[in-house]
Amino acid sequence: MKYSVILPTYNERDNLPLIFYMLHKTFTTHALNFEVIIVDDSSPDNTLEVAMKLQEAYTKEKVKIVSRKGKLGLGTAYVAGLKECSGERVILMDADLSHHPKFIPQMILKMNSNDYDIVSGTRYREGGGVAGWDLKRKITSKGANFLATFLLDPGNASDLTGSFRLYKKETLDKILPQVQSKGYAFQMEILILAKKAKMSLGEVPITFVDRIFGQSKLGANEILLYLKGLIKLFFTT
Repeated sequence: MKYSVILPTYNERDNLPLIFYMLHKTFTTHALNFEVIIVDDSSPDNTLEVAMKLQEAYTKEKVKIVSRKGKLGLGTAYVAGLKECSGERVILMDADLSHHPKFIPQMILKMNSNDYDIVSGTRYREGGGVAGWDLKRKITSKGANFLATFLLDPGNASDLTGSFRLYKKETLDKILPQVQSKGYAFQMEILILAKKAKMSLGEVPITFVDRIFGQSKLGANEILLYLKGLIKLFFTT
């Protein structure tokens, strides 16, 4: 079994070497075959340069790079990364250290235990949570997740806006071409489409840690895009 990790990056020069080291340590410790696909959207901080150094050190088989012209968005980054995956299972996660690779073995065990199509890391089950957020950020996140759960009927999914997930590759191959949303609504639409297709979902509690290096990409524009996406999903799914 091989695991493909897709890491979309935009100004993650400082974080990329750290998250790669953590991924490498996790997979090698558990004797798991893996590759990392870095999808960079012309980061002004030269994240691509760091990615190329990692590739030089760890080989092109272990580190694959997709370099795109311009900031084209998270959803299309996953689509571009998926085309380069050679693993039977795919992990989508953030490159900013918010998602700790230590949870990956638990997600794999969960998938193996019941042959789930998707295993999602969740902040909103017992044992999960967040660290480093102020009250405003916590209220925004919980409010967004509550609103999505209320409007979209996601079944047993407790964290619709989370992006730390393990998929069977064939699951993503079926769902991603159907996804229309951009930004944070992208994550929600994947789970809603999976539920409609009667795909199974397991969850593993995780701790989401606020980024140490760089700036959060969550701003007023992202929140507005999320609300537009949520309303569109409500009327179309």
